[in-house]
Amino acid sequence: MPAVPLFAITARAADRLAFDQALTLYRDGSLNDLAARAAQAARRLHGDRVRTYVIERNINYTNVCLCRCRFCAFSVSPGDPRAYVLTPDQIAAKVEPLLALGGTQVLLQGGFHPDLPLAWYEDLLADLKDRFPDLHLHAFSPPEIVFLARRFELPVPRLLERLRSAGLDSLPGGGAEILVDRVRRLVSPAKCSADEWLDVMRHAHRLGIYTTATMMFGHLETLAERLTHLDRLRRLQDESLCCRDQDPSRGCFTAFCAWPFQPGNTALVREAPPTDCPAQTERPAPAPSASRPPARPVLAGAYECLRLVALARLYLDNLPNIQSPWVTEGPKIGQLALHFGCNDFGSLMMEENVVAAAGATSRLPLRQLRHLIRLAGFVPVQRDYYYRWLEPPTPPFFQETPPP
Repeated sequence: MPAVPLFAITARAADRLAFDQALTLYRDGSLNDLAARAAQAARRLHGDRVRTYVIERNINYTNVCLCRCRFCAFSVSPGDPRAYVLTPDQIAAKVEPLLALGGTQVLLQGGFHPDLPLAWYEDLLADLKDRFPDLHLHAFSPPEIVFLARRFELPVPRLLERLRSAGLDSLPGGGAEILVDRVRRLVSPAKCSADEWLDVMRHAHRLGIYTTATMMFGHLETLAERLTHLDRLRRLQDESLCCRDQDPSRGCFTAFCAWPFQPGNTALVREAPPTDCPAQTERPAPAPSASRPPARPVLAGAYECLRLVALARLYLDNLPNIQSPWVTEGPKIGQLALHFGCNDFGSLMMEENVVAAAGATSRLPLRQLRHLIRLAGFVPVQRDYYYRWLEPPTPPFFQETPPP
């Protein structure tokens, strides 16, 4: 497992925000105050000069999924005429342009396919490693891992060991949505529980596999439930970092990314959800405005998105990197997010199919992405999955010609 020298994995902060303090700040704090606090936290961790990005390609190896989440406009049921499973050659053909651009990793995600054998997944990883030995394979979300473990009657740690032996490098944080089962029963009832999602990540960290964390918000959750999601991530990261103190080969969360629910073409906005699930109250009851569940999706725009990423930077004091949500919010909000606690512009996103199916179609050429970071007042630096810089920073902003 490679060392991770360039990001500061912090211990518990002495002035750590308590849950109720954070909820009050999130609910009542001004946008300017949240931005100032989050920017200060980001500068403390990463300085005020460099902001990073990664060149990556998302590859959805299949669109077949038994889960059919109510927020998803991408997946299809088995037997649908639109169903596909990519061949190894088709996947390799997507990797070659990535490498030609200087890319370093792929994100491999699919669905709950009922017919693919376990050997198919192992062969996919092994084939990619054989063809592209230096390619980082960031693959299979926790819900996929839970599905495969059940289907093939394997304990999750054993399944992860087999996938790692085949070539898996790290685990993405997809399928987290909101880590509150009340919400999960409404938006993704066939997907794993919040505890199961966290347990997959716990087992991965114990095996030395690094992972990322995500949140898809702006649907049927309350403000308190958003914060509960962050709290559960922070607690697991505390646990993993404690284990790393004793055994540096252990893994942990490397980054967090949040994005608002995209409503286009989704069942969640076409159908009235059931309303018989009481709001979860894992903590002392917050103010009613933060605890009353919405009957229909309450969509989050740029204002709510910026507030959320700022809160994440403040609350996740033990999680080093916060990614900008430019793919769903567009490049201008992506730039602003760099002043709301985000230290990373995320992925160039050569290909993205899932949120695009729901209406988010932001695309950026590499030259423009770098220019956007510079226009926001920072130096763009390409990094790998482990946040190691792949180039020296070049401070003068005028050295790169602006894109046409």
